[in-house]
Amino acid sequence: MHNNDESVPKRGMRIAVYAFEGATMFHLSVPPMVFGEVTRQHLAEWETILFNEQGADITTAEGYRIGGIHDLEDASGADLIVIASWYSDLRAPSAPLVEMLRHAHRSGAAVAGLCLGAFPVADSGLLGSRPAVTHWHSLDEFSSRHPGTEIDRTVLYIDHGDVMTSAGTAAAIDACLHFVRSHLGSDAANQVARSLVVAPHRSGGQAQYIHRPVPELNSLSPISEALDWATRHLEERIGVADMARAARMSLRSFIRAFKESTGNTPAAWLRERRLDEARRLLELTDLGIDGIASRCGFASPVTLRQNFGVAYATTPSEYRRRFNAQRRIGSAA
Repeated sequence: MHNNDESVPKRGMRIAVYAFEGATMFHLSVPPMVFGEVTRQHLAEWETILFNEQGADITTAEGYRIGGIHDLEDASGADLIVIASWYSDLRAPSAPLVEMLRHAHRSGAAVAGLCLGAFPVADSGLLGSRPAVTHWHSLDEFSSRHPGTEIDRTVLYIDHGDVMTSAGTAAAIDACLHFVRSHLGSDAANQVARSLVVAPHRSGGQAQYIHRPVPELNSLSPISEALDWATRHLEERIGVADMARAARMSLRSFIRAFKESTGNTPAAWLRERRLDEARRLLELTDLGIDGIASRCGFASPVTLRQNFGVAYATTPSEYRRRFNAQRRIGSAA
Protein backbone atom coordinates (compact mmCIF):
# COMPACT_ATOMS: atom_id res chain seq x y z
CA MET A 1 0.00 0.00 0.00
CA HIS A 2 1.81 3.07 -1.24
CA ASN A 3 0.43 6.55 -0.83
CA ASN A 4 2.50 9.30 -2.42
CA ASP A 5 -0.09 12.05 -1.97
CA GLU A 6 1.81 14.78 -0.18
CA SER A 7 -1.49 16.36 0.95
CA VAL A 8 -2.34 13.46 3.25
CA PRO A 9 -4.02 14.89 6.39
CA LYS A 10 -1.73 15.00 9.42
CA ARG A 11 -4.13 13.03 11.61
CA GLY A 12 -3.38 11.49 14.96
CA MET A 13 -2.55 7.82 15.29
CA ARG A 14 -2.12 5.40 18.18
CA ILE A 15 0.38 2.59 17.78
CA ALA A 16 0.71 -0.32 20.22
CA VAL A 17 3.93 -2.37 20.32
CA TYR A 18 3.94 -5.80 21.98
CA ALA A 19 6.60 -6.08 24.72
CA PHE A 20 7.46 -9.57 25.95
CA GLU A 21 9.90 -10.87 28.54
CA GLY A 22 13.36 -11.21 26.99
CA ALA A 23 12.71 -8.96 23.99
CA THR A 24 15.75 -7.07 22.73
CA MET A 25 16.05 -3.33 23.20
CA PHE A 26 16.62 -2.84 19.48
CA HIS A 27 13.40 -4.54 18.40
CA LEU A 28 11.34 -2.72 21.00
CA SER A 29 12.89 0.65 20.20
CA VAL A 30 12.52 0.76 16.41
CA PRO A 31 8.77 1.49 16.14
CA PRO A 32 8.79 4.16 18.93
CA MET A 33 11.93 5.65 17.41
CA VAL A 34 10.53 5.95 13.86
CA PHE A 35 6.94 6.82 14.79
CA GLY A 36 8.02 9.10 17.61
CA GLU A 37 10.06 11.08 15.12
CA VAL A 38 6.82 11.81 13.25
CA THR A 39 5.60 13.72 16.30
CA ARG A 40 8.98 15.28 17.08
CA GLN A 41 9.17 16.61 13.53
CA HIS A 42 5.61 18.03 13.89
CA LEU A 43 4.41 15.95 10.95
CA ALA A 44 1.46 14.47 12.86
CA GLU A 45 0.50 13.48 16.39
CA TRP A 46 1.44 9.82 16.66
CA GLU A 47 1.44 8.13 20.07
CA THR A 48 3.28 4.86 20.68
CA ILE A 49 2.69 2.59 23.68
CA LEU A 50 4.06 -0.77 24.80
CA PHE A 51 1.65 -3.53 25.81
CA ASN A 52 1.37 -7.18 26.78
CA GLU A 53 -1.28 -9.53 28.16
CA GLN A 54 -1.10 -8.40 31.80
CA GLY A 55 0.32 -4.91 31.40
CA ALA A 56 3.33 -6.24 33.33
CA ASP A 57 6.87 -4.90 33.48
CA ILE A 58 9.42 -6.85 31.46
CA THR A 59 13.16 -7.44 31.54
CA THR A 60 14.85 -7.13 28.15
CA ALA A 61 17.44 -9.50 26.73
CA GLU A 62 20.07 -6.98 27.79
CA GLY A 63 18.85 -6.99 31.39
CA TYR A 64 17.01 -3.64 31.48
CA ARG A 65 13.71 -3.39 33.34
CA ILE A 66 10.91 -1.63 31.44
CA GLY A 67 7.72 -0.43 33.10
CA GLY A 68 4.74 1.67 32.08
CA ILE A 69 3.42 -1.17 29.92
CA HIS A 70 -0.27 -1.26 28.98
CA ASP A 71 -2.56 -4.27 28.89
CA LEU A 72 -4.51 -5.77 25.99
CA GLU A 73 -7.58 -3.67 26.60
CA ASP A 74 -5.58 -0.44 26.46
CA ALA A 75 -3.93 -1.53 23.21
CA SER A 76 -7.05 -2.88 21.51
CA GLY A 77 -8.12 0.52 20.20
CA ALA A 78 -4.80 1.27 18.49
CA ASP A 79 -4.66 2.10 14.78
CA LEU A 80 -1.60 -0.09 14.33
CA ILE A 81 -0.61 -3.16 16.37
CA VAL A 82 3.07 -4.06 16.06
CA ILE A 83 4.62 -7.36 17.07
CA ALA A 84 8.19 -6.09 16.85
CA SER A 85 9.85 -9.49 17.29
CA TRP A 86 9.08 -12.79 19.02
CA TYR A 87 10.43 -15.34 21.47
CA SER A 88 13.52 -17.16 20.21
CA ASP A 89 11.79 -20.53 20.70
CA LEU A 90 9.02 -19.36 18.30
CA ARG A 91 6.30 -20.47 20.73
CA ALA A 92 2.65 -20.09 19.78
CA PRO A 93 1.07 -16.80 20.87
CA SER A 94 -1.25 -16.84 23.88
CA ALA A 95 -4.98 -17.21 23.28
CA PRO A 96 -5.73 -13.70 24.68
CA LEU A 97 -3.15 -12.12 22.35
CA VAL A 98 -4.54 -14.01 19.35
CA GLU A 99 -8.07 -12.90 20.16
CA MET A 100 -6.94 -9.30 20.64
CA LEU A 101 -5.11 -9.27 17.29
CA ARG A 102 -8.11 -10.75 15.50
CA HIS A 103 -10.53 -8.32 17.14
CA ALA A 104 -8.33 -5.30 16.38
CA HIS A 105 -7.93 -6.47 12.79
CA ARG A 106 -11.68 -6.92 12.37
CA SER A 107 -12.17 -3.44 13.80
CA GLY A 108 -9.93 -1.90 11.14
CA ALA A 109 -6.52 -1.77 12.81
CA ALA A 110 -3.45 -2.62 10.78
CA VAL A 111 -1.21 -5.38 12.19
CA ALA A 112 2.53 -5.60 11.60
CA GLY A 113 4.77 -8.57 12.39
CA LEU A 114 8.36 -7.37 12.20
CA CYS A 115 11.23 -9.84 12.03
CA LEU A 116 10.13 -12.97 13.98
CA GLY A 117 6.90 -11.12 14.82
CA ALA A 118 5.62 -12.55 11.55
CA PHE A 119 5.12 -15.87 13.40
CA PRO A 120 2.40 -14.77 15.86
CA VAL A 121 0.72 -12.72 13.14
CA ALA A 122 0.54 -15.79 10.90
CA ASP A 123 -0.41 -18.00 13.87
CA SER A 124 -3.36 -15.67 14.46
CA GLY A 125 -4.65 -16.41 10.97
CA LEU A 126 -4.38 -12.85 9.69
CA LEU A 127 -2.26 -13.65 6.63
CA GLY A 128 -4.04 -16.62 5.13
CA SER A 129 -2.25 -17.59 1.91
CA ARG A 130 -0.92 -14.09 1.26
CA PRO A 131 2.87 -13.70 0.92
CA ALA A 132 4.95 -12.98 4.01
CA VAL A 133 8.57 -12.52 5.03
CA THR A 134 10.51 -12.97 8.27
CA HIS A 135 14.14 -13.21 9.39
CA TRP A 136 16.12 -15.38 6.98
CA HIS A 137 17.26 -17.62 9.85
CA SER A 138 13.66 -18.81 10.26
CA LEU A 139 12.26 -18.84 6.73
CA ASP A 140 12.26 -22.64 6.54
CA GLU A 141 10.60 -22.94 9.97
CA PHE A 142 7.94 -20.45 8.89
CA SER A 143 7.25 -22.38 5.67
CA SER A 144 6.98 -25.62 7.63
CA ARG A 145 4.60 -24.07 10.16
CA HIS A 146 2.46 -22.27 7.56
CA PRO A 147 2.75 -24.28 4.33
CA GLY A 148 -0.18 -22.41 2.80
CA THR A 149 1.51 -19.02 3.16
CA GLU A 150 3.89 -18.03 0.39
CA ILE A 151 7.31 -16.86 1.60
CA ASP A 152 9.14 -14.18 -0.35
CA ARG A 153 12.85 -14.56 0.44
CA THR A 154 13.94 -11.50 -1.55
CA VAL A 155 12.19 -8.52 0.03
CA LEU A 156 12.66 -6.38 3.14
CA TYR A 157 8.93 -6.08 3.87
CA ILE A 158 5.53 -6.93 2.43
CA ASP A 159 2.52 -4.68 3.05
CA HIS A 160 -0.99 -5.90 2.28
CA GLY A 161 -2.55 -2.74 3.69
CA ASP A 162 -4.13 -4.49 6.67
CA VAL A 163 -1.19 -6.76 7.52
CA MET A 164 2.53 -6.17 7.08
CA THR A 165 5.54 -8.41 7.71
CA SER A 166 9.23 -7.56 7.52
CA ALA A 167 12.55 -9.36 7.18
CA GLY A 168 15.23 -9.64 9.83
CA THR A 169 16.11 -7.10 12.51
CA ALA A 170 17.02 -3.77 10.87
CA ALA A 171 14.42 -4.31 8.13
CA ALA A 172 11.96 -3.16 10.82
CA ILE A 173 13.23 0.38 10.16
CA ASP A 174 12.40 0.01 6.47
CA ALA A 175 8.93 -1.30 7.27
CA CYS A 176 8.18 1.50 9.74
CA LEU A 177 9.39 4.16 7.30
CA HIS A 178 7.16 2.57 4.68
CA PHE A 179 4.21 2.90 7.06
CA VAL A 180 5.02 6.60 7.51
CA ARG A 181 5.29 7.00 3.74
CA SER A 182 1.95 5.24 3.19
CA HIS A 183 0.09 7.49 5.65
CA LEU A 184 1.88 10.82 5.46
CA GLY A 185 3.60 10.79 2.08
CA SER A 186 7.14 10.55 0.78
CA ASP A 187 8.28 13.95 2.02
CA ALA A 188 7.37 13.04 5.60
CA ALA A 189 9.11 9.66 5.37
CA ASN A 190 12.21 11.31 3.91
CA GLN A 191 12.23 13.89 6.68
CA VAL A 192 12.01 11.18 9.34
CA ALA A 193 14.75 9.16 7.61
CA ARG A 194 17.05 12.18 7.39
CA SER A 195 16.55 12.95 11.06
CA LEU A 196 17.40 9.34 11.97
CA VAL A 197 20.30 9.29 9.48
CA VAL A 198 19.02 6.20 7.67
CA ALA A 199 18.14 5.54 4.05
CA PRO A 200 14.53 6.49 3.27
CA HIS A 201 14.32 3.42 1.07
CA ARG A 202 16.78 0.56 0.67
CA SER A 203 16.83 -1.40 -2.56
CA GLY A 204 17.20 -5.14 -2.51
CA GLY A 205 16.18 -7.69 0.08
CA GLN A 206 17.71 -9.60 2.96
CA ALA A 207 19.19 -12.22 0.62
CA GLN A 208 22.19 -9.93 0.12
CA TYR A 209 23.00 -10.20 3.86
CA ILE A 210 22.81 -13.99 4.15
CA HIS A 211 26.11 -15.77 4.71
CA ARG A 212 26.20 -19.13 2.98
CA PRO A 213 29.22 -20.99 4.34
CA VAL A 214 30.80 -23.89 2.51
CA PRO A 215 29.42 -27.08 4.09
CA GLU A 216 31.77 -28.84 6.49
CA LEU A 217 32.66 -32.20 4.98
CA ASN A 218 35.26 -34.85 5.60
CA SER A 219 38.39 -33.28 4.11
CA LEU A 220 39.30 -36.60 2.51
CA SER A 221 35.96 -37.17 0.78
CA PRO A 222 35.71 -36.83 -3.02
CA ILE A 223 33.02 -34.15 -2.64
CA SER A 224 35.21 -32.11 -0.31
CA GLU A 225 38.09 -32.37 -2.79
CA ALA A 226 35.78 -31.13 -5.55
CA LEU A 227 34.65 -28.18 -3.40
CA ASP A 228 38.22 -27.22 -2.60
CA TRP A 229 39.24 -27.52 -6.24
CA ALA A 230 36.28 -25.47 -7.49
CA THR A 231 36.89 -22.74 -4.90
CA ARG A 232 40.49 -22.41 -6.14
CA HIS A 233 39.37 -22.22 -9.79
CA LEU A 234 36.34 -19.90 -9.62
CA GLU A 235 37.78 -17.50 -12.17
CA GLU A 236 37.90 -20.26 -14.77
CA ARG A 237 34.91 -21.36 -16.83
CA ILE A 238 34.50 -24.55 -14.87
CA GLY A 239 31.28 -26.52 -14.80
CA VAL A 240 29.73 -29.50 -13.05
CA ALA A 241 31.56 -31.97 -15.30
CA ASP A 242 34.89 -30.42 -14.28
CA MET A 243 33.96 -30.76 -10.60
CA ALA A 244 33.03 -34.41 -11.16
CA ARG A 245 36.44 -35.03 -12.73
CA ALA A 246 38.12 -33.35 -9.73
CA ALA A 247 36.22 -35.77 -7.49
CA ARG A 248 37.18 -38.69 -9.79
CA MET A 249 33.52 -39.67 -10.13
CA SER A 250 31.10 -40.15 -12.98
CA LEU A 251 28.86 -37.15 -13.59
CA ARG A 252 25.69 -38.94 -12.48
CA SER A 253 27.26 -40.33 -9.31
CA PHE A 254 28.84 -36.98 -8.49
CA ILE A 255 25.58 -35.06 -8.79
CA ARG A 256 23.77 -37.57 -6.58
CA ALA A 257 26.54 -37.66 -3.94
CA PHE A 258 26.90 -33.86 -4.01
CA LYS A 259 23.21 -33.36 -3.29
CA GLU A 260 23.32 -35.91 -0.46
CA SER A 261 26.39 -34.25 1.09
CA THR A 262 25.50 -30.57 0.75
CA GLY A 263 21.74 -30.42 0.21
CA ASN A 264 22.37 -28.43 -2.96
CA THR A 265 23.03 -29.09 -6.63
CA PRO A 266 26.58 -28.61 -7.94
CA ALA A 267 25.45 -25.92 -10.38
CA ALA A 268 23.60 -23.95 -7.67
CA TRP A 269 26.55 -24.29 -5.26
CA LEU A 270 29.00 -23.07 -7.90
CA ARG A 271 26.78 -20.10 -8.72
CA GLU A 272 26.50 -19.17 -5.02
CA ARG A 273 30.27 -19.37 -4.55
CA ARG A 274 30.81 -17.10 -7.54
CA LEU A 275 28.26 -14.64 -6.21
CA ASP A 276 29.86 -14.75 -2.75
CA GLU A 277 33.23 -13.94 -4.31
CA ALA A 278 31.61 -11.16 -6.34
CA ARG A 279 30.20 -9.67 -3.14
CA ARG A 280 33.62 -9.86 -1.48
CA LEU A 281 35.29 -8.09 -4.40
CA LEU A 282 32.57 -5.43 -4.51
CA GLU A 283 33.05 -4.74 -0.80
CA LEU A 284 36.83 -4.83 -0.61
CA THR A 285 38.23 -3.81 -4.01
CA ASP A 286 37.83 -1.11 -6.65
CA LEU A 287 37.67 -3.61 -9.51
CA GLY A 288 35.16 -2.74 -12.20
CA ILE A 289 32.17 -4.97 -12.92
CA ASP A 290 33.93 -6.38 -16.00
CA GLY A 291 36.94 -7.38 -13.91
CA ILE A 292 34.82 -8.87 -11.15
CA ALA A 293 32.79 -10.90 -13.65
CA SER A 294 36.02 -12.28 -15.09
CA ARG A 295 37.57 -13.00 -11.67
CA CYS A 296 34.44 -14.87 -10.57
CA GLY A 297 34.03 -16.99 -13.70
CA PHE A 298 30.92 -15.34 -15.14
CA ALA A 299 30.70 -15.38 -18.91
CA SER A 300 30.11 -11.63 -19.08
CA PRO A 301 29.23 -8.61 -16.91
CA VAL A 302 25.64 -9.04 -18.10
CA THR A 303 25.58 -12.59 -16.73
CA LEU A 304 26.95 -11.35 -13.41
CA ARG A 305 24.33 -8.59 -13.18
CA GLN A 306 21.50 -10.98 -14.05
CA ASN A 307 22.53 -13.58 -11.48
CA PHE A 308 23.27 -10.94 -8.85
CA GLY A 309 19.85 -9.35 -9.34
CA VAL A 310 18.02 -12.67 -9.06
CA ALA A 311 19.94 -13.67 -5.92
CA TYR A 312 19.99 -10.36 -4.03
CA ALA A 313 17.28 -8.19 -5.60
CA THR A 314 19.77 -5.38 -6.22
CA THR A 315 22.52 -4.51 -8.68
CA PRO A 316 26.26 -4.97 -8.12
CA SER A 317 26.76 -1.21 -8.34
CA GLU A 318 24.10 -0.47 -5.74
CA TYR A 319 25.48 -3.19 -3.49
CA ARG A 320 28.95 -1.67 -3.72
CA ARG A 321 27.68 1.82 -2.92
CA ARG A 322 25.86 0.59 0.17
CA PHE A 323 28.65 -1.52 1.62
CA ASN A 324 31.38 0.95 0.75
CA ALA A 325 29.38 3.62 2.59
CA GLN A 326 29.06 1.34 5.62
CA ARG A 327 32.80 0.69 5.55
CA ARG A 328 33.56 4.43 5.42
CA ILE A 329 31.24 5.05 8.37
CA GLY A 330 32.92 2.25 10.32
CA SER A 331 36.36 3.65 9.56
CA ALA A 332 35.32 7.11 10.64
CA ALA A 333 34.01 5.71 13.93
